[in-house]
Amino acid sequence: MKLITNPPNPYQKKFIHYFEGLTPPAKLEVFFDDTKSILAKNDSPDLSFTWSLNPYRGCQHACAYCYARPSHEYLDFGAGTDFETKILVKLKASELLRETFMKKSWKGEVIAMSGDTDCYQPLEACYELTKQCLEVCLEFGNPVSMITKSFLITRDLELLKALNERTHLWVSISIPFFNEKNARLVEPGAASIAKRFEAVEMLSRAGIPCGVLIAPIIPGLNDSDAGLIMKEAAKRGARSAETILLRLPSTVKDVFIERIQKNFPGEAEKILSRIRQVRGGKLYDSRFHERYKGHGPYWDNLQQMFGVLTRKYGLDKSYPEPERPPFKRPTPQGELFSV
Repeated sequence: MKLITNPPNPYQKKFIHYFEGLTPPAKLEVFFDDTKSILAKNDSPDLSFTWSLNPYRGCQHACAYCYARPSHEYLDFGAGTDFETKILVKLKASELLRETFMKKSWKGEVIAMSGDTDCYQPLEACYELTKQCLEVCLEFGNPVSMITKSFLITRDLELLKALNERTHLWVSISIPFFNEKNARLVEPGAASIAKRFEAVEMLSRAGIPCGVLIAPIIPGLNDSDAGLIMKEAAKRGARSAETILLRLPSTVKDVFIERIQKNFPGEAEKILSRIRQVRGGKLYDSRFHERYKGHGPYWDNLQQMFGVLTRKYGLDKSYPEPERPPFKRPTPQGELFSV
């Protein structure tokens, strides 16, 4: 059973430290989030989207590297096991999204789902908040981009097909590892690698534009997996492959180091040394335009290899976007009969 382990929360004056052998188990707890708005606006120049939608806060996938972990500290929780077991669900997500779409100020911009935590994490099977939000997007014809590690996305295959016919849709399946054993140690709650590739194939066969996101690249741990991932992804029908370097902001660094040292005791120092090698001697660079990329010969060689492989497997092609009806608000019933 998973035990409670959280780095000190910088927003708390007191921190609970358990003596060895007395640490209690971390049990799943679900909280209702009564947020008054559902879209978050991004002002980072490093990201390609402006608006994101996250029906859940916290994530059961428990990825050691997740950059969203510190957001849980704002809620007076921890960035470690609290982030993975204390999950907030936004029950009014689709209702709030509809209210946003009905405002004249909304112009039908692309909404990124899973800009923070995975919108298809296990609780989605019960609450169906992501599905409900997609149904609202289909009704209005609002474009969507999605990132997920979950096979659960295939549950909504027919809905996604309809959405793709109505408006712009792009799906990225996150597959940072080809080695299943390593994946279990770093992202223990996510779908198996085999299931993720199966999801790529099912989406592609359904005509849904789909790519793979090989992220994060963890130098010294999964950088050698990229070629195998691209080869398999191309075989399954993926249209693109992208890579992003590992980010370790704030207390994410503490969680990541703890789990790497625990799960890869013989390789931990090599991994951390390689990360510093591509980060100018540091584990993280928080500056805009620098957070997602590395520097130096080792990183340059990796980037050249990625470029060669994407071309080799045809994952660098652009596809023409067919014309689709624009975003449109439903006509109020009374207006149908107005003169």
